[in-house]
Amino acid sequence: MAARSRPPDRRGAPRRESVRLKTAKGRKLSSKRWLERQLSDPYVAEAKRRGYRSRAAFKLEQMNDKYRFLKTAGRIVDLGAAPGGWVQVALERVGPRGVVVGIDLQEIEPIAGAMLLQGDFLEEDAPERLKRALGGPADAVLSDMAAPSTGHARTDHLRIMALAEAALYFALEVLGPGGAFVAKVLQGGSERELLETLRRNFAGVAHVKPPASRKESAELYVVATGYGGAPKG
Repeated sequence: MAARSRPPDRRGAPRRESVRLKTAKGRKLSSKRWLERQLSDPYVAEAKRRGYRSRAAFKLEQMNDKYRFLKTAGRIVDLGAAPGGWVQVALERVGPRGVVVGIDLQEIEPIAGAMLLQGDFLEEDAPERLKRALGGPADAVLSDMAAPSTGHARTDHLRIMALAEAALYFALEVLGPGGAFVAKVLQGGSERELLETLRRNFAGVAHVKPPASRKESAELYVVATGYGGAPKG
């Protein structure tokens, strides 16, 4: 049974329509719950309707609607880009004169207008590959990278913060003046060093949980705008 698309509610989010599987024979309970949640998720249906590769596209769309970091004709880097939902949104916002470069460990199916690289962002040659593809200073560095969950909250927090910090130090190398940095973190408090570095280098820093993030998810995003143009500390 497929979820039907319904009009957005007053906050601009698609309405939720609960779906229960009629047949669960042969399915593990966790698998059944995941599938029911997917079928009931209004963002999954809306992503399919709009041709987005993932519901995560709406997280970026919602953050950009508020902070306006995706500029027309801008150069954008997407770290952890698979399957490509954020790349699609970025392309829509920067237009035909913009540049969008994505990288992921997984191979990403081609997206017209984007340059998609396969590889580990943490490998030594990755930053130079991205810089060459950009062809100039970036206007925004986006990171939706996340390490596989261990089920241990503290360990997962430390691992995702390490990825966010690596993304930030790359951003400080490639961003032009006024640029922006967006990265996934987890609830439980961002590391002090990351926030201090952001505040030294950007005019505005905020923690954001976009409406498309599931309520039960611990994910948050840091959105930093107004890069000063030269790394400080």
